[in-house]
Amino acid sequence: MKIICIGRNYKNHIKELNSKIPDQPVFFLKPESAVLRNNIFFIPHFSNDVQYETELVLRINRLGKHIQSKFAYRYFDAIGIGIDITARDIQSKCKKEGLPWEISKAFDGSAVLSDFIPVSEFEDINQIKFELTKNDEIVQKGNSADVIFNFAEIISYVSQFMTLKIGDLIFTGTPEGIGKMNSGDVYRAYLQGREMINFKVK
Repeated sequence: MKIICIGRNYKNHIKELNSKIPDQPVFFLKPESAVLRNNIFFIPHFSNDVQYETELVLRINRLGKHIQSKFAYRYFDAIGIGIDITARDIQSKCKKEGLPWEISKAFDGSAVLSDFIPVSEFEDINQIKFELTKNDEIVQKGNSADVIFNFAEIISYVSQFMTLKIGDLIFTGTPEGIGKMNSGDVYRAYLQGREMINFKVK
């Protein structure tokens, strides 16, 4: 199982990072070992600025490569919510030095995942609302209607470079509102109003 993450897919998030809107989807990978295995996230010793990024996550259910956009919706059967945890200070340093920045994204515990909801249970997958609370205060709100690249475009593009396999996961990008995580924080993520994630930071 591989975890594919899409960056810069919401315009307001791009603005808060002072980045440019991409012409094509930007993606990177997290290993399976990045999945948080319990409801406690330990801030890693190597970063002083670990941040949350809440995202809708697609679960791939078919083997595919060079998938056309019009057929892409056949290749995922469920949607969940995830948090792409980023060591922002390390990422910034890598970017300045022109180095790859997987080290800031792919460390153990950096992918928080919810259970998945079958696609059939969504009235419109192009209008999916999600949000994150930090200590019971809403810090991120997103809607799949606001993405730059929709689910079909993401799947089609990524599959031009690598084969998608059953069980692969695709994080589809985060809206604005990212922020620093601190010891003692409690995070809850909601998908269409349903609580899907609940974890603490130590």
